[in-house]
Amino acid sequence: MDKFQAMQVFTRVVEANSFTLAADNLGLPRATVSTTIRNLERALQVRLLNRTTRKISLTPDGASYYERCVRLLADLEEAETSFRDVARRPRGRLRIDTPASIGRSILIPSLCEFHERYPDIELVIGMSDRPVDLVQEAVDCAIRVGELQDSSMVARRIGTFESLTCAAPSYLEAYGEPRTLKDLERHHAVHYFSARTGRTIDWDFVVDGVATEVKVKGIVSVNDSDAYVACGLQGFGLIQPARYMVRPHLESGLLREVLTDWKPSPMPISVVYLHNRHLSPKVRAFVDWVSELFGRCPLLGGECHANDMPQECEFACQPSGHTVRSVIEQHNLAESVF
Repeated sequence: MDKFQAMQVFTRVVEANSFTLAADNLGLPRATVSTTIRNLERALQVRLLNRTTRKISLTPDGASYYERCVRLLADLEEAETSFRDVARRPRGRLRIDTPASIGRSILIPSLCEFHERYPDIELVIGMSDRPVDLVQEAVDCAIRVGELQDSSMVARRIGTFESLTCAAPSYLEAYGEPRTLKDLERHHAVHYFSARTGRTIDWDFVVDGVATEVKVKGIVSVNDSDAYVACGLQGFGLIQPARYMVRPHLESGLLREVLTDWKPSPMPISVVYLHNRHLSPKVRAFVDWVSELFGRCPLLGGECHANDMPQECEFACQPSGHTVRSVIEQHNLAESVF
């Protein structure tokens, strides 16, 4: 058995989440792909994949082996690239994952710029508020909000969220406008709960330089950022979104900012990827580009250079048939720590 080819087949099956798609991508018969995986499992004496009639998923051994395969294949690609034309553009299929609000408001409007710079990279973009496992779900890199816990990932800080407290005028007319944090005792909040743990995320404010947790009653909880803002617009209660998410609603008057003397704690934004000794050219290209993009977005802690972003974080970008696939994926795989 050619172990190098077997590793390539195995990683392609994991990334495609399908034997048939992997076979098509590799230009091989499906039977060859299935036989290769069976022979690989036999040689390693472990089961790498759980198979059902509807889906496949990695076993714990499979996840560990996949991570090692990715590193070995990336090292090989890096070694080969170093002997080729150094000016060769990064190429290939790059799968990324991002929170839906960031994808729609910041990333997607700027993709034309990325494609013009890297025309040979095909982007596959998963957008949801559900945390994904980069290994299990074959994601090359992801944009994450908040403090990161997984030490197996490499993280690069690319910005910070500036949040605020606001509500619909209809809610403020019914309950009055809170003037102090003490006033929150007689108010309602729309709560946001973690899709991974189910835990409601507590509110906090910076008081005299210290993050202070505040309990606010609620009558509705959601785990989707768009639904969260929609509930605020409908007058279900006060909300604490990122400023960039509600900027148009603040400008139109559909939402009003309150408690301006007490700001929620800012939240870091990072781009994360698997820990490889040599970062593949396509991942490096995306990480550098998205760092640059967020670095000049004033709503994410960056600086807006003259005429760079006439509508703050939005580039003018018309559809042009570019090879960029935006895929909003809902996987059936279990949620992970990350």
